[in-house]
Amino acid sequence: MAFVVSACSAAAPDPVVSAEAPPGLAAERFPRPQRPVAGIVSDQWASEDSRERAGEAAQVIDLLGIRPGMSVADIGAGAGYYVSRLAPRVGPEGRVIAQDIERRTLNRVGQRALRERLGNVSLVLGEPHDPRLAPRSVDLALLVHMYHEIAQPYGLLTNLVPAMRLNGRVAILDVDGPVLAHGTPRALLSCELAAVGYREVAWHWIEGRSIYLAVFEPPTDSPKPERIAPCGAQ
Repeated sequence: MAFVVSACSAAAPDPVVSAEAPPGLAAERFPRPQRPVAGIVSDQWASEDSRERAGEAAQVIDLLGIRPGMSVADIGAGAGYYVSRLAPRVGPEGRVIAQDIERRTLNRVGQRALRERLGNVSLVLGEPHDPRLAPRSVDLALLVHMYHEIAQPYGLLTNLVPAMRLNGRVAILDVDGPVLAHGTPRALLSCELAAVGYREVAWHWIEGRSIYLAVFEPPTDSPKPERIAPCGAQ
């Protein structure tokens, strides 16, 4: 079971976090991406003050039509910037799943949720190729400034499919730039998502034409790992 943050909890030791689902398909079954992978240098993209001044989160949340009662998974939740802003939007009947591959990072998000009295936040520890989310538990999966850090995108995208509900969407916010400069070129993103059967349904520019919000529908059934053709380096 994942740890659910209670707004009534007193200050406590770091919460215990765990996966919500048994392991998905093994990383070794998938082709390696034919492009570099950016290293994880921080648990946040930029200072929260600068992001607030730019109005990034508010714009993204509005564009995605996030509303009360939805279940939103923040994949690679980092310092919890989006978790803190998604929780009030989905309300007490909704749920925010803070997912990350670093236990210490999730512990900090849990403590933040306690401080901010966010009682609708769950913490889920995943793997680099597998988000480990419960089946049919997610209306929207959000990946913010971290897609370029995914070492096995074909595995993660495939293992994410069972967690998506009917009419669920996957939204990716990133810089339209080189991977090693902590971005993902538009053509590369579209190719890797299409290789796993995702269909692009919307594309928004957030800051001029440098940062994009790409929205995809997951496939009903993903192709077998052995049938996935990796995209060429961009």
